Amino acid sequence: MRIVFAGTPEFAVPSLRRLAAQHEIVGVLTRDDAPLGRKRVLTPSPVARAASELGLPIYKANRLDEAATEWARGLGAELGVIVAYGGLVREPLLSLPPHGWINLHFSDLPAWRGAAPVQRALMAGELRLGVTVFRLVAALDAGAVLSRDARDFAPGTSAGEALTELASFGTDALQRAIEALEKDPAAGEQQTGEASYAHKLERADGRLDLSLPAASVLAHWAGVTPEPGAFVHYDEQPLKILELRATNDDSAAAELDRIAGTVRLASGRAILDLADASLELVRVQPAGKAAMAGADWLRGRGGEAVLS
Repeated sequence: MRIVFAGTPEFAVPSLRRLAAQHEIVGVLTRDDAPLGRKRVLTPSPVARAASELGLPIYKANRLDEAATEWARGLGAELGVIVAYGGLVREPLLSLPPHGWINLHFSDLPAWRGAAPVQRALMAGELRLGVTVFRLVAALDAGAVLSRDARDFAPGTSAGEALTELASFGTDALQRAIEALEKDPAAGEQQTGEASYAHKLERADGRLDLSLPAASVLAHWAGVTPEPGAFVHYDEQPLKILELRATNDDSAAAELDRIAGTVRLASGRAILDLADASLELVRVQPAGKAAMAGADWLRGRGGEAVLS
């Protein structure tokens, strides 16, 4: 099938490569080069780099406007595929390919429609994460479903890690959806069940509430890592929590009568006491300083600290 592909970040690249190996990709839409690093060097998106390696025609735009539509019109695509492009596909582009557009979404729709499905699901304590391939329609993530799949993740798996795994895992569902369309252009089943929404994360979403149980704190940390990033406050300054994990041994579980938010050294590790259990601060980053081991940071505080 002749496909026009739209995507931008790294976790859209496995889909592009899978489709390029099995179909004819006639063009790739991706967002404009973005300034990265301290020197703010304009850098092509991961999808743009992959498309260039594959020798595919590329159109860069932050909005799929009239100009993007005219570029796509000349490609003769039969199907549009979008994976995390970062913008909406509107008419007349939406109806341009004869088979329309399909979207690989990282949730078990209709759960977690919107911009941050994996992040919000993890924050809610969910460990079984899904992928859904559906027909793109004007309403947000509401089109008929062509294929879906799901897999389990361990507690404390970060959103970055989960998205990386789902990006490859989801290519099978994407291929099945295209095969379904090849057999029956009208394929698809309407979504059923109650919808929930995964709103875009803001920096404030990264603040951890240390009054919650350990499992809830770990789930929240997982959902906001690496972006927008988890943090707490120490001495009225933000302390980024780059790596956090559960503890199961007796030394970490001791002294749970301490106030929630107390961090102490135990067997050379920085142990954060919470209401019902403890977590280990593996790696942190104080304000204005480089990342470091949690235990090293705590030693610099005299071996004990209270976070909020």
